[in-house]
Amino acid sequence: MSDTLLLERNGPVGWLTLNRPDQANAMDAQMMAALPEAWAELDDDPEVRVIVVTGAGRAFQTGLDVIQLSRDPAALREMSHRTKRADLRLTGWHCGVSKPVITAVNGVCAGGGLHFIADSDIVIASAAASFLDPHVSVGQVSAFETIGLARRGSFSAVARMALTGAHERLTAYDALRLGWISQVVAPELLRTTAQGLAEQVAANDANVLTSAKRALWGALEVGLRESRGTRG
Repeated sequence: MSDTLLLERNGPVGWLTLNRPDQANAMDAQMMAALPEAWAELDDDPEVRVIVVTGAGRAFQTGLDVIQLSRDPAALREMSHRTKRADLRLTGWHCGVSKPVITAVNGVCAGGGLHFIADSDIVIASAAASFLDPHVSVGQVSAFETIGLARRGSFSAVARMALTGAHERLTAYDALRLGWISQVVAPELLRTTAQGLAEQVAANDANVLTSAKRALWGALEVGLRESRGTRG
């Protein structure tokens, strides 16, 4: 496992920590390559019932490390090909994780970091967290992250964030109001709150949790009528 990720087990809770604090946890080639393996390891561990993802240091996740990738042409080409094919393997949803996933946003979440917000079952945040999408400010189109995020809350707010780029940041309380996250806590309480929430979820039957998660996400993907099995 790459040192860009930290894996821990605390009772029934598996922790996946993005671990490039000096680079605001931006994704380099090593982290991108290690994420599918990390998700699979925790999802396959019978002792882990719920997975929590967070960031080390002051940031949560700030998208691709474009400086590092620019020095590794092969990695940059691979990521570009993945994006064009919509073949991303960054989040639990991308990697087909069956267990409940909680994201604990400890600081700034920008660009590609929004994938983790859009793709998690439950998201909580520190009061110090902030959210922005700088893609258009660097000449890129925001797509998968914001499309996924629009499923969680207000389309208008997502469109504004995508179109203003680096000029605006949303606070944790803005994200709560918009329905992107479900709770804001003091920074020093984030980890204990996430652990406690995960343990509450883990107390339920594992098979039922998997089925409930599948049904909820299925309803988002195919629509209400299809998910209920009704016919018009």
